[in-house]
Amino acid sequence: MFYGEYLHILDNKKRLIIPSRFRDVIKDKGIEKFYITRGLEECIFMFPDSVWKTQEKKFSEMAFTRKNVRSFQRQFFGGAVDMTLDKQWRILIPDYLREYAKINKKVKMVGVSDRIEIWDVVKWEEFYANSKKDYADIAELLGEEGSIDNR
Repeated sequence: MFYGEYLHILDNKKRLIIPSRFRDVIKDKGIEKFYITRGLEECIFMFPDSVWKTQEKKFSEMAFTRKNVRSFQRQFFGGAVDMTLDKQWRILIPDYLREYAKINKKVKMVGVSDRIEIWDVVKWEEFYANSKKDYADIAELLGEEGSIDNR
């Protein structure tokens, strides 16, 4: 659904414009509402409403009696905010999420299939540099687990 990497800049009011490729998907799929929340590796996750509902169901079925589940749910759901795009295809990222992701001005928006990740550009470059060397090893491991077809 969402694919590619796009460099954008927050405007003076801390709004972020959605890349045109993502806009095409949003129009084609009739997506009207998104949820953004704390992601992993200090990025922000942006889910279409339908994907959010699936994630919400999965995570809310976890046993809240487990400490790590409660902690995850608090971070994930407590940090969430629902939003619609304005007429210029922008979103306003709340201060607490910008602080969590250490976002200053330059932002890398990354399409990761059913979600969009929003990264501070420096954090993205660090993550990419550290993970690209393991890309082939991870693919091999996933292939062994049957997640990637090894034809």
